[in-house]
Amino acid sequence: MEINIFQVDAFSSKPFGGNQAGVIPNAKWLKESDMQKIANEINLPETSFVRQRDDNLFKIKFFTPLCEVNLCGHATIATFYTLAEKNYIKPIRNGIKKVFMETNIGRFPVEIRYENSEPKYVAMEQGRPKTISKIENFNELLDILNLELSDIGVIDEFIDPEIISTGRLDIILPIKEKEILDNIKVDFCELSNYCKSMGVIGVHVFHIPEINSHKIYARNFAPLVGINEEAATGTANGGLIYYLKKNSLINENLITVSQGESLNRLSEIYCYIDKDKDGFIVKVGGKANITMEGIIKF
Repeated sequence: MEINIFQVDAFSSKPFGGNQAGVIPNAKWLKESDMQKIANEINLPETSFVRQRDDNLFKIKFFTPLCEVNLCGHATIATFYTLAEKNYIKPIRNGIKKVFMETNIGRFPVEIRYENSEPKYVAMEQGRPKTISKIENFNELLDILNLELSDIGVIDEFIDPEIISTGRLDIILPIKEKEILDNIKVDFCELSNYCKSMGVIGVHVFHIPEINSHKIYARNFAPLVGINEEAATGTANGGLIYYLKKNSLINENLITVSQGESLNRLSEIYCYIDKDKDGFIVKVGGKANITMEGIIKF
């Protein structure tokens, strides 16, 4: 069997930035065991496997080298950029085309912005954001991240970290100083055990320079699913903008998150939040580019 594969940098307009994902645009004949083997062989943070249902509906499964995950933001951006760039999705000349992604946890709208029939930007609408719980006793987490209680918060105010979901669960943890954020030293084995005990995928640590800042700095650690640190995280940043909004740390509805600096893979993630009668709506988007393409034979 021969399977086409693409390696894509998501949340970056240039090669060798952003977060890498593998994309298998036609996984119709693959078993889940094959998908896991391919993801392990490719050894990228996540690999997506696509089964096209109709012109505008795509069933997507996501695998890390270790296991399947229900949803992955950066791999979603990478996947739909690839499907658009390679004409698996019929292009429009200019404007936004909406398609849909079917996952293990539901269906999500995806928007592709075209300019002169070329895809330029992809955004995914995430699940309705919600706070699962505040983390009131987190001394163990501080030890794992080599942080002090005085490091936690925004500006000079302590704010509780929270477990937030927009499709998968992450701990959102505010850090007062960017220098502290940049120099976090993680015990990844202990963090993996901690995340498992808390029922979360990972820890999303961020710094906001000032109240109402449009620019946020973040790092994401998810060793439980085989990713010690991730250069860009779509779902966790969806949770982040919700955390900022509900804690009155931003007034506007759009922020840019800078992530991946510590890995020399700078990413820019655009996050948008709005509200309707049913609650908050979160979208996360960015640019992408295909860096490699080839064939897997097995």
